[in-house]
Amino acid sequence: MTDKSMIKEHAEIVGSCGTHVGTVDGLEGDFIKLTRGDSQDGKHHYLPVAAVADIQDGKITTLVNREATLSMLQETPEPGELGGNFVSSS
Repeated sequence: MTDKSMIKEHAEIVGSCGTHVGTVDGLEGDFIKLTRGDSQDGKHHYLPVAAVADIQDGKITTLVNREATLSMLQETPEPGELGGNFVSSS
């Protein structure tokens, strides 16, 4: 289980492959809010905290590679099963 208190604003998020996914803008419940600057559509997107594998030296690593992590991004921080309300990675 990830300690949410270790997730800090402006921390880099990378996939398990080490490739940049986004930057933390803040936390909303059990979701990490990503900055709009990393978004193709200029909007905030949300990553479930459950997708975090590790946090070290201010860098957040997800459980899966960049492409799979991008497929988990949501347009709103809504709890529920993975697979609904996600943003396309392309």
